[in-house]
Amino acid sequence: MPFPRAAALAACLAVAACSASAPPRAATPAVARMRADAVVLVSIDAFRADYLSQERTPRLYRIAREGVRADGMVPSYPSLTFPNHYTLVTGLRPDHHGVIHNRMTDADIGGFAVADRKAVDDGRWWGGEPIWVTAEKHGIRSASWAWPGSSAAIGGVRPSQWEPYQETVPPSQRVDDVLRWLDAPPSQRPAMLSLYFEQLDKAGHDHGPESVQVTRTLADMDAAIGRLYDGLAARGLLDRVDLIVVSDHGMATVGPGHAIGVEAMVDPSIAVAVSDGQSVGFLPRPGREVDAEQRLLGRHAHHECWRRGELPSRWHYGRNPRVPPIVCQMDEGWDALYPEKLARRPADDTRGSHGFDPALPSMRALFVARGPSFEPGTHLPAFDNVDVYPLLARLLGVRPAPNDGDVTPLLPALRDPR
Repeated sequence: MPFPRAAALAACLAVAACSASAPPRAATPAVARMRADAVVLVSIDAFRADYLSQERTPRLYRIAREGVRADGMVPSYPSLTFPNHYTLVTGLRPDHHGVIHNRMTDADIGGFAVADRKAVDDGRWWGGEPIWVTAEKHGIRSASWAWPGSSAAIGGVRPSQWEPYQETVPPSQRVDDVLRWLDAPPSQRPAMLSLYFEQLDKAGHDHGPESVQVTRTLADMDAAIGRLYDGLAARGLLDRVDLIVVSDHGMATVGPGHAIGVEAMVDPSIAVAVSDGQSVGFLPRPGREVDAEQRLLGRHAHHECWRRGELPSRWHYGRNPRVPPIVCQMDEGWDALYPEKLARRPADDTRGSHGFDPALPSMRALFVARGPSFEPGTHLPAFDNVDVYPLLARLLGVRPAPNDGDVTPLLPALRDPR
């Protein structure tokens, strides 16, 4: 399948001309000055909305009680880490910002995988305008601890301060780095900060969402949030900082034997699997397009496949040129794996996965917030995660870039919703 040249692709990502969904909303003027001294956005990767409780996460529950909590956020399709983290900070669906999967291919750039630091740091993969770029364009300093995309120069801009992803750095040190940034003199102090934790996602994948390991990791994450809360309080910033804690997606149980090989879905001589997991992309071999469609399209025992332009409209996905020609979605609780991964998985292994239909309760993500901009004791219905970016822009008092979000569902949580 031919791909456009780099310039055409960049234009497509910028204006969303290639989207199956409605184009991003036009930029709107800022509505108010910044109420808080800073906005701190924290992600706990794979924190399922129903993990939040007084018993399991008391510090995080306190933030929700003192401020705002939602019944959850609906992730964008596919419900994977990099696409949704970038959606949270751009307000764009993956089909618009171009990070359409954790693993993807572009004829002009090459291949992308989340473990490939060179690709992750290449700004050509990242379309749209993340909130730190919006802030910097308005003269507001930003800082990020490993938020996906923040190590790349996007449109030539990085946060004023940033730390690359380093798995070995413990949550406590990450929190202390954020507090250190807030300790800077006013002229050097960032007002838009983001912080990323991946530990819960790993525990969920390795052991399943109902495991003892997940419960222990929830306690660790809650302690990190408590450390941040106490650090803000000690500095007199607790009621001067808008603190927002989110996740990118939830986690579902994958039981023993609930995995198939991608080569069982279609012979690799007919089509190549360019991604595996739950949203599985296939590229037909030249001249084998009809064979690939006959083998793949339609409903199967544990998955369903579509041509990329015919995916369910509610997923807003399939027109970006990086989306493979055929996309297969696994049923909840089932994985499709490359042969080498399938061979390593024990037959009696119970684990966890995400990437399933975003409408599923198991995929619902976390949203809690507190601070001077938020009305205490507010409980919101679930909303789409594209709405976070326009919220961040409003909190910063800046003009948002074009995006797919709508701040309206969050207005009841704001003290000054004008």
